[in-house]
Amino acid sequence: MGRKPHVIAVPFPAQGHVAPLMKLAYNLANHGVKVTFVNTESTHERLMSAMPEKFKEEIPIGLVSVPDVLEGEDVKKFIEGAPSSMPLLLQNLIKNINELNTDDQVTHVIADVSAGWALEAAKKMGIERAAFVPCGIATLALELHVHRLIEAGILDADGIPMKDEPVSLSSKIPAWKKNEFSWSFPENPQSEKFMFQHLACNTKEDVKISNWLLVNSFYELEPSACDLIPNILPIGPLLASDHLGTYAGNFWAEDSTCLNWLDQQPPRSVIYAAFGSTRIYNQQQLNELALGLEMVGRPFLWVIRSDFTNGKVEFPEGFIKRVEKNGKIVKWAPQEKVLAHPSTACFFSHCGWNSTMEGISKGVPFLCWPYFTDQFHNRNYICQTWKVGLELNPDENGIITRHEIKMKVEKLLSDKDIEANSLKLKEMARESISEGGSSFNNFISFVKQIKQ
Repeated sequence: MGRKPHVIAVPFPAQGHVAPLMKLAYNLANHGVKVTFVNTESTHERLMSAMPEKFKEEIPIGLVSVPDVLEGEDVKKFIEGAPSSMPLLLQNLIKNINELNTDDQVTHVIADVSAGWALEAAKKMGIERAAFVPCGIATLALELHVHRLIEAGILDADGIPMKDEPVSLSSKIPAWKKNEFSWSFPENPQSEKFMFQHLACNTKEDVKISNWLLVNSFYELEPSACDLIPNILPIGPLLASDHLGTYAGNFWAEDSTCLNWLDQQPPRSVIYAAFGSTRIYNQQQLNELALGLEMVGRPFLWVIRSDFTNGKVEFPEGFIKRVEKNGKIVKWAPQEKVLAHPSTACFFSHCGWNSTMEGISKGVPFLCWPYFTDQFHNRNYICQTWKVGLELNPDENGIITRHEIKMKVEKLLSDKDIEANSLKLKEMARESISEGGSSFNNFISFVKQIKQ
């Protein structure tokens, strides 16, 4: 056994990227690896303010920050500015750590594949590096095969399909429709072009300069996609298991009162509705969503962030009074605990990859309502390949109506095949991270290699 490794973990500054890398950091700490988790100042402040005070001294990893290179939370500005500003900040941080800790020198950098500048900085310093992928393996495979798709005349140089036909990588992976790529922004062609050039096109280079490629998925879930990427190490599902009371990956404070509320509900009765960290609704859609949850007539737990709408969150008249007995609304929930609760019947979700992995791991059927990036493809996996959920269809005005919500919830919860498939996937996920499972073995192999 060599010296104790010291890993610097660098996420992309967004909730869906910070959370899974934080879970990986905790797992590494549990296996005797020293981890320093590096956020931008604004992200660091959000994590610290969301964390209960009593947990701050129990965190098993170091939490540090580097100055922001952007004003506010403009993701586009960060993506543009980070490659020129962030590497020097990270290099200086590593040099300072090494000067202060002669016995704890930084040995490895694990960086989000969307923060390729951190991998470049590590390479420049001669530090071994692992690219971390917070999305599914199929999404990664698509981005790694972009150049071939362009050469084959399937995509143009901006990532737009040359023909109005689905793009397929394999008969066993759901195809991508025209506006359902991870870089698709059909209403904003400039953003679409930007995301394609800065993210999809850079992924291949970021993977190429990495010694390891770690993904929050498991082989049995996406075998055909795994087969398209040599040297991939699926180590998921990454979960904040119950004993990690100090979990520090949230941008909002968890409202644990919903767990006591769930205790009062009948088994498999509650609709859990949570749509991620970025989706914003207009008033008409918010009204339909609220009235749809009410019309179902079941208990529901609904996560509504403080920035859930463009302005003040306003419910339909009399809604709160009418649902006070069977509805619970919180700003942020301890999602894994909610999904694992015996009262939870289904997960009404945006199909972000973290939510997808958590829902699968807890055996909960999905009602799917994606809105951007990889979420459309995750929905296709959920509904078409794994058959553990149903999708919602908008009306002619692009609105998901209350009637559509009621109909699909009832259909979902009466479908015995979906229920059986959900429990089957739950068991598959459990086996993958149990001793001897595929993800367990990959993770242990990685830990052994970085300890050498």
